[in-house]
Amino acid sequence: MSDLKKFINDSKQKHPDEFVNFDKEYQTFKLGILLKQARSEAGLTQEEVAKQLKTTKSSISRMENHAKDIRLSTLEKFASAVGKHLSVALK
Repeated sequence: MSDLKKFINDSKQKHPDEFVNFDKEYQTFKLGILLKQARSEAGLTQEEVAKQLKTTKSSISRMENHAKDIRLSTLEKFASAVGKHLSVALK
């Protein structure tokens, strides 16, 4: 188990009331990081992706930094813009 996972698990046990929404928020954070990473790997700026999605740079920034309530169709367009394919899984 990584040090980060151990820290999170220990913290959840010590302060369960502070971690009520942690898992959901962590997944949202992780999605934003994945979007930013894919864009960077494609060598594109937020402005370049925004043009392809016919939106603004600030919208792309919000997706990468506060990835909440993003439509599936928008994620598919983002993935296409950065040369990736979107894969969705239920676990």
